[in-house]
Amino acid sequence: MTAWKEYQEQHKDRFLEELLDLLRIPSVSAKTEHKEDMLKCADAVKASLLAAGADTVTIYETAGHPIVYGEKIIDPAKPTVLVYGHYDVQPAEPLELWNSPAFEPTIIDGKIFARGSCDDKGQFYMHVKALEILVKTNSLQNNIKFCIEGEEEIGSPNLATFVKANKELLKADCVLISDTAMLSLDTPSMDVGVRGLSYIEVEITGPNRDLHSGVYGGAVANPITILAKMIASLHDENNHITIPGFYEDVVNSSNEERALMAKAPFNEQEYKDELGIKELWGETGFSTMERTGIRPTMELNGIWGGYTGEGAKTVLPSKAFAKISARLVPNQTSDKITELIINHLQKIAPANVTVKATLHHGGEPYMTPIDSKGYIAAAKAIETTFGKQPIPVRGGGSIPICALFEQELGIKIIFMGFGLDSDNLHSPNEKFNIANFYKGIETIPYFHKYFYEG
Repeated sequence: MTAWKEYQEQHKDRFLEELLDLLRIPSVSAKTEHKEDMLKCADAVKASLLAAGADTVTIYETAGHPIVYGEKIIDPAKPTVLVYGHYDVQPAEPLELWNSPAFEPTIIDGKIFARGSCDDKGQFYMHVKALEILVKTNSLQNNIKFCIEGEEEIGSPNLATFVKANKELLKADCVLISDTAMLSLDTPSMDVGVRGLSYIEVEITGPNRDLHSGVYGGAVANPITILAKMIASLHDENNHITIPGFYEDVVNSSNEERALMAKAPFNEQEYKDELGIKELWGETGFSTMERTGIRPTMELNGIWGGYTGEGAKTVLPSKAFAKISARLVPNQTSDKITELIINHLQKIAPANVTVKATLHHGGEPYMTPIDSKGYIAAAKAIETTFGKQPIPVRGGGSIPICALFEQELGIKIIFMGFGLDSDNLHSPNEKFNIANFYKGIETIPYFHKYFYEG
């Protein structure tokens, strides 16, 4: 609609400045030192929703970081869309790898470089501005609710309690999430599913104290060496995961689905060049797109032990540690896979070490039907503003709350992401294209229009 575009054009500079202010708040949920920043960010989200035209906004305390709930109800009898997002961000470390400070947003070549720029502040803020456009142009036809939490990056440990206790408050006809990516502005796409997650930390203990590597080396097992061998054994020569039972529940994609995925444009050489690598890696028999969407994976996210400070210290360490995550696909479950991983690590550990495993968090894989009212509305909205129908793809990341929302609220999730896979999510120099930010704001009002009309 012309009025929407005119309003956005008139206020786009302010929209951008507001996002930059939000990005300056270091809302890192994983680190206790940022507790006050989390509260500050929740307050900022509340203020932005009220300014955009929400009728009421409430900050709900949890056992961890607060949840911001807002709503604009024009008629309880009309359709209601629940927008989910998160204001917490990943830790910015290693800081020395950033080209500009992580929490001092910097614009270079039309891209916003800052932690949280795409994941997920920039993306949920598109919905806040879309609400403002609809309210200010007096064209909102359906109800909109917002659930913006502060613990997604640590597995949403308190969201289930909140959702179960507030089913009536959160009652809606669909959940709309922009925490995913599309192929490009030239080739729009929509995720039809996301993978689940199992994330554990492993502690390997050898001797009861750190030892002199000259005096004891060669006689006592080094926990770092043992841990490295254990982790290396989790994949075979075909990069197939070796844990017994790991693939037992995997739903293999049909030839038709794989053929549809193959239609998505993909330039392998550009992919390698952008990452600075010479060769790709992965499970034999599957394409890169399939490896990152329809297949489960096992990754080492961190490993440490012994002396890592400046200079040399000849030590045989007492302990070694690793953080390991598995991405899951339908019909795998995080509880079962976590148990399989832990049991396997304990089984393959030699007698000269002990194994302690701790679960950090998990989440279930999720698929959304492409014939649902919400998906059709989102696809039509994207076609309206992009001039092309979006390609349905599977996302490689995880959004742990999806299965929770469907189970507790009985509604489907629609993934309408405007980021790019190359936006360095969870990495140094995270970015979000300003063009994508504006395109999201332009497109989202059409979703509400088509969802109401559908």
